[in-house]
Amino acid sequence: MTSLGSFSARAIDGTDTDLSSYEGQVVLVVNTASQCGFTGQYAGLQELHDTYAEQGFSVLGFPCNQFGGQEPGDEEEIASFCDRTFGVTFPMFAKVDVNGDEAHPLFEWLRNEKSGLMPGDAIKWNFTKFLVGKDGQVIKRFSPTTDPAKIGDKIKDALAA
Repeated sequence: MTSLGSFSARAIDGTDTDLSSYEGQVVLVVNTASQCGFTGQYAGLQELHDTYAEQGFSVLGFPCNQFGGQEPGDEEEIASFCDRTFGVTFPMFAKVDVNGDEAHPLFEWLRNEKSGLMPGDAIKWNFTKFLVGKDGQVIKRFSPTTDPAKIGDKIKDALAA
C-alpha cells in the first residue's frame, strides 16, 4: 500500500530526504509560495509546528511556482525569506510542481487520495494542505483559504489515534 513513506523529496538545502523518516508521525504537507496572498499562513503553519512537534507532528513545506508565478526565487532565496520573515523551522523542500506532467509523485498521490469533486482533482492554488496520519495515509485535504489555526483540532485527533 502506498503511503507518505513511499516517497522521497529534495530538501531545500539540496539533500535527498526519504519521507519514510516521518513514519509514525502526523504530517501536514503544504504547497507554499513567498509572494501569495496566503503567504502569511507561514506564521500559522510555524505555530502548529511549534505547538505539536514534541507530540510527533511536522509541517512539510513544498514551494511551488505554478500559481501566478508567486514563487520565483531559487531555494536559497526561499529559505532565506522563510527564515527572515516568518522564522520557519519546519522542514522545507525544493520547489516542485504539484499539477501537470511534471508534478512531483508525492503530490500526484496526495491529489488522488483526497481529491476535490473528481478523483485526482488538480490543486487549485498555493497553501493547499494535506493532513497525513501516523500510518502514512491521507486523512483530509484543506483548501488554501483554510487558516492553519483551524486545523489544530484535526491534528490533535490524528495524534491521539
